[in-house]
Amino acid sequence: MNIYSKIGFKSIGVLLFVMVFLCFGCSDKQSVRSIDPRKVNFEVSYDVNFDGIMYPSLIMGMANYNGKSESDFFSYKVTSPKNNSVLRIVMDSSLMNYVTIFQTILPEKGKTYMFYPLVKWKYDNLIRLKQPGKVDLTFTCYINDEEVDVKNMRLNYRTINECLLGIRDTANNYIDYRWMFAAFVNEEHPWLDVMLNRILEQNVVNRFVGYQLGEKEVLNQVFAIWYFIQTKGIKYSSISNTSKYSKKVNSQYIRFFDEVYRNQQANCIDACAFMASILKKIGLNPIIFVEPKHAYLGFYKDTNKKKLVLLETTLAGNVDLLSIDDRLDTITGMLSEEDLKIYEKYLTAKDMEAYKNGRMSLEKLKQTISRSNFNNAINYNIERYNKNKKYFANTNNDRYQKLVIKELRELVQPIRSISERYPLKVLSMQDVAIQRRYDGETRLNELSM
Repeated sequence: MNIYSKIGFKSIGVLLFVMVFLCFGCSDKQSVRSIDPRKVNFEVSYDVNFDGIMYPSLIMGMANYNGKSESDFFSYKVTSPKNNSVLRIVMDSSLMNYVTIFQTILPEKGKTYMFYPLVKWKYDNLIRLKQPGKVDLTFTCYINDEEVDVKNMRLNYRTINECLLGIRDTANNYIDYRWMFAAFVNEEHPWLDVMLNRILEQNVVNRFVGYQLGEKEVLNQVFAIWYFIQTKGIKYSSISNTSKYSKKVNSQYIRFFDEVYRNQQANCIDACAFMASILKKIGLNPIIFVEPKHAYLGFYKDTNKKKLVLLETTLAGNVDLLSIDDRLDTITGMLSEEDLKIYEKYLTAKDMEAYKNGRMSLEKLKQTISRSNFNNAINYNIERYNKNKKYFANTNNDRYQKLVIKELRELVQPIRSISERYPLKVLSMQDVAIQRRYDGETRLNELSM
């Protein structure tokens, strides 16, 4: 080995020593914190009243409300290590939210501050959550651009259909949330324009004008909607179970407008929200009256809000108008006298005689049966309402609530539709063309047949 080889080996050895020294030196320098995490005492909390559960319907329903409210789910707590410290907290992206950065100045050293961040929710994900699950969240705290602490949190979430009814807070007080029913009233649903066209084709009314033509026409418009619902065979279903049990939180599964329409099933609150959606769309003022274990609909006949009409929506399922066509005689095309007796409680003797003698058409017979059922539904809850009227008037009585949808819109917005297909058994190709032009879509050939 010559002298040059020896010099080369020595040079390489020195170079390696310097590199190792620099690496360890830099690493040690980077690991030194100038701010003690214990002094900052960074904390992240999720509202303890929700029992570690996130409700997508609550997030969606209150998305437009900007005040200090139940929508402030998370809180940050930090102590300022220096005067005028720059605080930045990063909430990482998850199934539920986008990266959310909160930044502010902490003016006073040693003072503890509390903040409520506005989370950037992934609304398109929230409305598609049809099964409950868990979500992991990560929060990183920076002071003056230096990472100080990291907190991780795991929460449960419910389905988008789960509506919060009430919570038992840490002081054992019950806080009522049934006003969230208003989020399931969707007067902006994209199917409504097409549905109203279908209702007009049944010739019960020739247009929807809200309150413009007086009280009688208001009732006619509501009956036209009632009749349409019955011709589509929507039935009462008592299903309202929640996905999971919580000792502190009460909730209920509620079907959305399109789910009631498509599946032809509704319980009392489903039916109220469904019907209220249509009434508000045509310019009427719907109200949902909520009692312990029941809900029914109301609306005003006049613009002065003096003449209230009550409507028991579940009674719409008591009449099966679809089965009438199945009972028609194949030769005469009419109901037999025996089959006609099935509906006799909804018909007068004069009505039955007119039909048998051919002076009343089948369509008119159906409308007469439906109208009688509608009148029963209007009168059904009068005694009940008068008995509990004083409780509805008492704003401190959470067990009885009068939910005026128009007034609640300042707090709660409709949860928008997630339906991407139109039910072909309800809508014709012409309807779909009209609706797609309304939505700005033009490629009808993409519609699955």
